[in-house]
Amino acid sequence: MKQLFLSASDGGSVWLSRHHAAGRPALMGILNVTPDSFSDGGRFQSPETALAHAREMLADGADIVDIGAESTRPGFRLVPADEEWARLEPVINRLAPEGLALSVDTTKSVVARKALQSGVRLINDVWGFHADPDMPFVIADSEAHAVVMHNRHEVDDQLDLLADWRRFFDHSLERAEKAGINRNRLILDPGVGFGKTQDQNVQAIAALGTLKREYGLPVLLGLSRKSLFGHLLGRPIDDRLAGTLAANLVGADLGADILRVHDIREHADALSIRRILKENA
Repeated sequence: MKQLFLSASDGGSVWLSRHHAAGRPALMGILNVTPDSFSDGGRFQSPETALAHAREMLADGADIVDIGAESTRPGFRLVPADEEWARLEPVINRLAPEGLALSVDTTKSVVARKALQSGVRLINDVWGFHADPDMPFVIADSEAHAVVMHNRHEVDDQLDLLADWRRFFDHSLERAEKAGINRNRLILDPGVGFGKTQDQNVQAIAALGTLKREYGLPVLLGLSRKSLFGHLLGRPIDDRLAGTLAANLVGADLGADILRVHDIREHADALSIRRILKENA
């Protein structure tokens, strides 16, 4: 049974095997403990509501829960590290002892270190080791894995996306290697919705297979409720589930290993039907 990545502490036997047995990508549930995230900001700020939502997503079929305490929406407010950790700590400390697969969405090495010391197994860095030079060393000092996402400070409608991917990810992987991170602990994210035009976002999804082939690493696809679907369909944030499902099913066919989504049950159902139909085609 192929596994995306292994954990030295558990022998690699329990981490992300369920989704392979089910013939589908892993599902990463989004849990934002923020007041200002673009889709669900303010809904899960209290530890009690965050814990309840995490458990609901796990019951619905999530393989990983990705906890974020700083919004990355356009125009977001930077959150000091101590404030970010104050939002994360009570949720992590309640969920980690249950042996759950937890991820933390952060660009700050000091937050990542505390999260890893508290039982988190995956760091989701939306700046792919480019924002905080200490981040690769924090990952290297642990048994954790990391999502390395492509990002840009400015949108350039003349951008050669594939060339920019190569430049960005080559630098990310060079930094990881210098820090001593084994490549099999890394996952790439094409960065849909980050520093790209809407046409480039479409291209990033369509070229997912190219990204996998060039680097030979697992790929995470994060499309849930994004402005891309508002652009393509004219739908508001709360009416983008159909577009998200359709795009993620294509992403699964192109080789996505992890889908980062808000709507776990709906994606689990859609992926189950996809598997059944493929098996009987």
